[in-house]
Amino acid sequence: MKAFRILVALAATSLALFSAPSQAQAPGKSRLQTVLERGTVRVGTTGDFNPMSIRDPATNSYRGFDIEAMEQFAKDLGVKIEWVPAEWATLVAGITANRYDIFSGASLNMARAKTVAFSDPYTEAGTVPLVQKSDAAKYKGWADLNQSGTVVAVLLGTVFEEQAKAHFPQARVRSVEKPATGYQEVLAGRAQATITSNVEAATLVKQFPNLTIVGGAELRNKRPFAYPLPQGDAVWTTYVNNWIALKKSEGFFKALEAKWLGGQ
Repeated sequence: MKAFRILVALAATSLALFSAPSQAQAPGKSRLQTVLERGTVRVGTTGDFNPMSIRDPATNSYRGFDIEAMEQFAKDLGVKIEWVPAEWATLVAGITANRYDIFSGASLNMARAKTVAFSDPYTEAGTVPLVQKSDAAKYKGWADLNQSGTVVAVLLGTVFEEQAKAHFPQARVRSVEKPATGYQEVLAGRAQATITSNVEAATLVKQFPNLTIVGGAELRNKRPFAYPLPQGDAVWTTYVNNWIALKKSEGFFKALEAKWLGGQ
């Protein structure tokens, strides 16, 4: 009888072990849960993309289209926001190294998409060239810039570096590192042109009257803007996408476009 009781106990133990879910196979904690438990969402941003993300060095504060959007995102999430200074060249590394939970916004890029996830788009932009007004008669369109005597300056690690090489194979593309910028190289006479988003270009020509947009409003490389996120977390990505869909239906992003992008 004693041996029988031992066998029954062993059988019950074995059944419990086989029927219980394996801890190793249990899904990990989603970033959404982590953010809610932490009480803060870490947002990476560069602060150098006017009018999307602009850093005030005097106060170390941020403003812009993407800044307002992320502030609303944190408010709707019910957590505080923690701004994490980031660089375009290390955007992907910041996501993979878990330095921030979401990036404040970037153009959807397939090279980046190999390593990070992207949310659904929240707005769209295109690329335009900028030159000095004194060179406007010489450079009337994109094709005029594609010649051996032209230097096109772009910021290292941005999508504009890739685009410049594709659009201007005959010109010399100079990739500059921060704190230098493409438009500063043009203003200083070290380059004849730079390319950037039409969003930033509209702000730059107001800030620097010596600059002008080549070819009027001809946009190339039209692309959506989305939020870079860590790969492999469907819960976090779904939450962000649902938030974008809701804010689009409420007219939130249209209002930001009217305020920061002139209704583009």
